[in-house]
Amino acid sequence: MKLHEYQAKEMFRKFGLPVPNGIVAEPGDDELIEMVELELSGPPWVVKAQIHAGGRGKGGGVKVVNSLDDVKVAAETIFSKPLVTKQTGPEGKKVTRILVEEGVEIDRELYLAMVIDRATAKPVMIFSQAGGMDIEEVAEKTPEKVLNVAIPPDVGWTSYLARSLIYQLDPIPERSIKKGLVSVMGKLYKAFMSLDCSLAEINPLVITKNGDVLAVDAKITIDDNALFRQKRVYALDDPLEKDPLELEAEKYNLNYIRLDGNIGAMVNGAGLAMATMDVIKMAGAEPANFLDVGGGADEDMIGKGFEIILRDDKVKAVLINIFGGILRCDVLAKGVAAAAKKVDVKVPIIIRLEGTNMEEGRRILDESAMEFLVAKDMVDAADLVTQQVS
Repeated sequence: MKLHEYQAKEMFRKFGLPVPNGIVAEPGDDELIEMVELELSGPPWVVKAQIHAGGRGKGGGVKVVNSLDDVKVAAETIFSKPLVTKQTGPEGKKVTRILVEEGVEIDRELYLAMVIDRATAKPVMIFSQAGGMDIEEVAEKTPEKVLNVAIPPDVGWTSYLARSLIYQLDPIPERSIKKGLVSVMGKLYKAFMSLDCSLAEINPLVITKNGDVLAVDAKITIDDNALFRQKRVYALDDPLEKDPLELEAEKYNLNYIRLDGNIGAMVNGAGLAMATMDVIKMAGAEPANFLDVGGGADEDMIGKGFEIILRDDKVKAVLINIFGGILRCDVLAKGVAAAAKKVDVKVPIIIRLEGTNMEEGRRILDESAMEFLVAKDMVDAADLVTQQVS
């Protein structure tokens, strides 16, 4: 689960991380200018679009202004049209909130983040003096500028580890700044672990001309598997940032991710789902979704998953690929047949059933009013998919 920048900074404040003062506003907020004048030092001020995507500055979603009139103009401009970045796609994202912050006199920009390194099964602190840039580009072109240190789970973060990173900067900061960096690193580690983060990023982490260390930007992603113990953080989840079909799928505990293709897929098991997506691509088509209904799905979940797939206007055919185990084939068939009665199925349906109660599942589908094609195996499924999209 991702947090907006203003939400991430509020989390940072709770852990003592220094961030600029700011105000959050929505479209039509008549008190914005008055609040900026009363509560924020400036000019300058920085007006930032709040969406779950990087590259906002390059897309026109971050504007530095020097008058209250310009704050208003910048806010209206950002709200007026979808913000397009590399991460949003060409359609962009509608901005429903902005963050207005005090300007900062920047002397130096750094990069600081924590992630989980799955190769070593340890949290890792990443540090770079190439702050304010795309860290992926920095890592590709100048990997020597990206420093990292794995954190022993039995020891945790130490000032020694912090200094091992800081003393690789060129030039090495003066003593007071080093002390500030050590403090920020320790607090970022505490926030990362306490909030069950998969990512906690500050880019840029700036050193001001006054010698202060400040988190000018903030990004936090929470591990979805830990949300059951992060209920206060989960309450911050913004449904406006999610695809409507993915949001609907969440209500029924369906593992659904919407993609850009034209072949819908319903599968049980993540491995089989990935193999099915490969089959679709090998057939010359593109998957419209990832949908793993899981082993514990009941008829209602199956039916709802089928409905969600059909609500995607891009879908030109649906491939249902089930290997009956915990999820029996007859349960799947009943759910699909029930859903077909509720929605107008206008696209070809290809079904492959194997495993527990396979024959019963096929009988249920045969006796339903739904028209479908039966695939004998994965190769046959690929051929049938090809025929539907060619």
